[in-house]
Amino acid sequence: MRFPAPLIRGRLVRRYKRFLADVDVDGGETVTATCPNTGSMTGLTAPGSVVWLSTSDSPTRKYRHTWEMVEADLGQGPTLVGINTSRPNALVAEAIGAARIAGLEGYPELRREVKYGRNSRIDILLDCARKGRCYVEIKNVHMMRTAGLAEFPDSVTERGAKHLAELAAMVGEGHRAVMMFLVQRSDASKLALARDIDPTYGDAFDAARAAGVEMLACRCRLSPEEIVVDTAIPLVE
Repeated sequence: MRFPAPLIRGRLVRRYKRFLADVDVDGGETVTATCPNTGSMTGLTAPGSVVWLSTSDSPTRKYRHTWEMVEADLGQGPTLVGINTSRPNALVAEAIGAARIAGLEGYPELRREVKYGRNSRIDILLDCARKGRCYVEIKNVHMMRTAGLAEFPDSVTERGAKHLAELAAMVGEGHRAVMMFLVQRSDASKLALARDIDPTYGDAFDAARAAGVEMLACRCRLSPEEIVVDTAIPLVE
């Protein structure tokens, strides 16, 4: 996924009210940007961090800038981390369309935000006359507390546990269901659950996997010009 224009570089002043961030943009201006992330963003909100913003000229927007990425360094050099949780669905849909996600190829029909379960919407619904339906739920991953190990979630997520239960219900109805963890950082070599942060989500994950929900993780390659789903990484306990 290429950005319509290259991102703007700056340094974070502060993140506040969960959805806002003040940034000193290169060149001297200070702007307020939307922060499209409801999580704790552990390790990614230190004042002075290099951040990257996209811009919009929409007249209906209160803030022109959106925080897209931040540079993080766990001792092995800085890496770009994507924090915009509205990006993963489009990124995964693009990758599936290009047959870049092993196991999700060969579905001629792809729809997004389809109603299912109990008043929910599945991120991606794949359909094939021969293979049947495949329900794909996507979670953005950006937390890393140990070099190389991405973790999810970074805060308690009752909604995430609900999604796992609904995926399990689809398997029970005879469909295929996939939980896709999209890691928006290229320095991740594996993914684990942050069970210390949300043990209930860990239990829901175990129950869903036991019910037949498939668990996949892929990491991205990021630059100020584009984000691309790169390669699969293993899930570890």
